[in-house]
Amino acid sequence: MRDLESQYQNPDAQLQALEQALQASESRFRSFFEKNSAVMLLLEPDSGRIVDANDAASLYYGYPLPHLVGMSITDINQMDPEQIAAERRCALREERNFFRFLHRRADGELRSVEVYSNPVETDGRVLLWSMVHDVTARASNEAALRWERRRLHNLLLASNAGTWEWNYQTDEAFYNSRWAQLFGYQLEELAPLSIATWTSLIHPSDRQYTWHALNDYIAGSGEAYECEIRMRHRDGHWVWVKIRGEIAERTDTGEPLWIVGTLLDISQHKRYEQQLERVAHYDALTGLPNRLLLSDRLGTAMRQIDRHQRMIGLVYLDLDGFKEINDRHGHEVGDRLLIAVAGRLRRTLRDGDTLARLGGDEFVAVLVDLPDRDSVQPLLARLLEAVSSPCWAGETRVKITASLGVSFYPQAEMLEPDQLLRQADQAMYQAKLAGKNRYHLFDTEQDRSMRGFHEQLERISQALDNGEFVLHYQPKVNMQTGQLVGVEALIRWQHPEQGLLPPAVFLPLLEEQSQGIKLGEWVLESALWQLCQWQRDGLDVAVSVNLAANQLLHPDFVPRLQSLLERFPEVPPSWLELEILESSAVHDFERARTVVQACDGLGVRVALDDFGIGYSSLSYLRRLPVDVLKIDRSFVQDMLYDPDDLAILEGILGMASAFRLEVVAEGVESRAHGELLLQLGCQVGQGFHIARPMPASALPGWVSDWQPDPEWAAQSRLALEKRPLLRAIVEHHGWCKAVADYCHGRTDQPPRLETDDCGFGRWLTSEGVACLEASVAYQLHWLHESIHANVSGLIRRFDAGELEDVTTALAAIEQLCNQLISTLYAEARKP
Repeated sequence: MRDLESQYQNPDAQLQALEQALQASESRFRSFFEKNSAVMLLLEPDSGRIVDANDAASLYYGYPLPHLVGMSITDINQMDPEQIAAERRCALREERNFFRFLHRRADGELRSVEVYSNPVETDGRVLLWSMVHDVTARASNEAALRWERRRLHNLLLASNAGTWEWNYQTDEAFYNSRWAQLFGYQLEELAPLSIATWTSLIHPSDRQYTWHALNDYIAGSGEAYECEIRMRHRDGHWVWVKIRGEIAERTDTGEPLWIVGTLLDISQHKRYEQQLERVAHYDALTGLPNRLLLSDRLGTAMRQIDRHQRMIGLVYLDLDGFKEINDRHGHEVGDRLLIAVAGRLRRTLRDGDTLARLGGDEFVAVLVDLPDRDSVQPLLARLLEAVSSPCWAGETRVKITASLGVSFYPQAEMLEPDQLLRQADQAMYQAKLAGKNRYHLFDTEQDRSMRGFHEQLERISQALDNGEFVLHYQPKVNMQTGQLVGVEALIRWQHPEQGLLPPAVFLPLLEEQSQGIKLGEWVLESALWQLCQWQRDGLDVAVSVNLAANQLLHPDFVPRLQSLLERFPEVPPSWLELEILESSAVHDFERARTVVQACDGLGVRVALDDFGIGYSSLSYLRRLPVDVLKIDRSFVQDMLYDPDDLAILEGILGMASAFRLEVVAEGVESRAHGELLLQLGCQVGQGFHIARPMPASALPGWVSDWQPDPEWAAQSRLALEKRPLLRAIVEHHGWCKAVADYCHGRTDQPPRLETDDCGFGRWLTSEGVACLEASVAYQLHWLHESIHANVSGLIRRFDAGELEDVTTALAAIEQLCNQLISTLYAEARKP
């Protein structure tokens, strides 16, 4: 107490005591600093100059101590000097005292270090005391570990494997993200994870097998747990997977604790196995039975005839002109066509019938349980129709026909299956000779029918001699101005007993026949004569005449045409237009090119008819000097509902513009067809909405009375940037038509009901974003969702049998659809 009082009474003594304590502390720090084996530095915070360093620092950095002291820390630290200064300030403010740096020693070696830095006061100033630890080995190990992890991750990615870990005692399970993705999920969607997550996805038929395989492995059978099973994908299909696992850890009592392994998608491998199994009996391209399986099934059917007392019809089918399509478009298109034809034939046949492919373009159908020969003929007609309808083979639209030969069993003599097949093959050959696109029956009755074919040809010749054929004329007009630009001459047979017959009844019989050339010359002469009559009556109009392939390519065609023109000198040659099919030119392109050039030399115009359904080659347009393209009616009729047909029309019009060709659109059967064609820039149309084919005497009166549709005059070609709106309108039209078709029973499949899954919905969220104002897009979204909501409710009630008046319900929805389409048209018409 006295010492304390004396200190307070003597301030100098107190100050002296504090100084002594400070000196002792600094002495202890100095001794700790200099003699410590750890690397230590004292730094001036502002400049980064090394104020002091211990012997361990000199030894570590390789600099003599007098040289090390006075160096800047930036001579050692490889970080950017400004960043080093920022780190010093952090340490000085005690915001952070741990740092990772890369230091360079005197010998140039770089070392990874961890630095602990704190402010200290010594000799009356604040310095940074830094303790340096070399962590190069640890950093190298960490980098190696990261690399190993990355390598393992990349290996798993490359293997496309899902991984799994299963605690056998608790049923806890852990899966990687790929495991979930194999089945269409994100990993978090399957939480909480357990072995039950896995079990719930296994195919019911595979669960028992899965657990048996696991129990056998645990019991000691095999080096690993392996099995191949099916697991359910999120969208409902089954995924074949191969599972492999091993016990990675056991409990103290030897029981399995952790089982880990991989899971691989082997669906493609399984499909390949199934394909190998099918190769022996099925055609690889079409999936149809091959010749071996056909023989087996045909033999079985023939043996069963005695028990059932019914008939078998064996149909041998060969495609007409398949080689030309294959040569022109390549084998890929040919294969796609064969697949499409196989599908159509299979859908046409009845349950119980067999369809097989022998190879190439040859198919065979076994028709069972026939009551008699006549009963098969409607089915044969449907088979011909199924093949002859235009179809898409990839991106190529083609049209093809078939020739059918038919043999029947039983017969008077016993036959083997291959004998019956040869009979059908011979009958098919007769169908080819008769003009193709027809069937021939291998029996006496059909032989009489063959004689009837020749009789029909003779009757046609008689009709020509007797003047029974007439021409009707269908106008072609400029739909916007109403101007008549020409008429097409269409032949009719004024049969004395059967009345007026269309060309489809008799023209197919004349293909490749000399009578066809004779009839074609009559059409040309009659058309020129009619032009003279109209000219005398004050009606100047051009006439187009259709030419068959054999007439166009006949060696005498050009001289005969020239002779006809000379017989009617008052008719300008440019008033005559010859319409040729693409297929006509393909038969002998160089000959066709020569003929077309000769026609051009005579002043006669040439149009390429039915453009788009045949070969549609740009090289034809470039090398064949035609004047006009006629767009086939099948595109025009469906363009209001089919965006693919609309796109084809746009492409054809673009090609016509590029080659400076006139365009005529066939099949204008409504006001809407004309409006859309005009919006696409096609002004000349032909079809029932304009006029049906009429006798020559009726044409002058029609011309005087004809007025174009008032709506057509207001139409104009839309700019390219507005074309997406037309595609959107067609997408929505098509969807609305699909709704009506389903509700009226015209189709068994309803359209897609999700707003983002229909064609218009996808357009609205993609192209629509770029070409619509926000307010309009919002209005369309609202209308679109309202329409889908109403249609979904309508179809639910329709499927449940709760809807009595479908027409009224559809009319209410139609009002919304019209509002949406009107909004799109309004946008399209904006300048």
